[in-house]
Amino acid sequence: MMKRRAVLVLPSMLLATHTVLAQPSGSPTRLRGKVDSVSGDTLQLILRSGDKVSAKLSANTRFVWLTEAKLSEVKKGSYVGTAAVSQPDGTLKALELQVFPESMRGVGEGSRDWDLGTGSSMTNGTVGNMVAANGRTITITYNGGEKHVLVPDNVPVVTYSPADRAALAPGANILVIGMRAADGSVTANSISVGKNGLVPPM
Repeated sequence: MMKRRAVLVLPSMLLATHTVLAQPSGSPTRLRGKVDSVSGDTLQLILRSGDKVSAKLSANTRFVWLTEAKLSEVKKGSYVGTAAVSQPDGTLKALELQVFPESMRGVGEGSRDWDLGTGSSMTNGTVGNMVAANGRTITITYNGGEKHVLVPDNVPVVTYSPADRAALAPGANILVIGMRAADGSVTANSISVGKNGLVPPM
């Protein structure tokens, strides 16, 4: 008689917009725009280009609010993420900075290519050294490496809090992280919703 193996399912933590998890086959994709409507499990959105597209919602789609934060909240030991571009000296210049709550420490740790321009990347890790001058230069450490990042005073700084499907109000600014299937359809793995009109900067 065959024995069934017990599977332990752990409660999910909040999902950062760039966390890498086990996902169905397809290609990773990001959709940035505004909510047009939600009907059943179909989200209609208007991209920043003006094009209209749709994404499928599932029971596993995770939702988070994005709210404004301050650069002064970043301390040594903070867990952060930043979309940044390379500079000639090999350091990075932040395009935005995310300050993660303690419950999200470890999500998306590492550095990878991003799609906010040529040479852009996304780096998640723990703040080490910090130097305050013309903004702040911080060292972000992660498993396997570290990056030195200049964070100008005027970059958007955001943080996360829990949300649910009700956050998808028409006109809300969102970032959808999902998978595009061979037929072109997109299934949303996570959706970051800007609170009070905030536009997701990453």
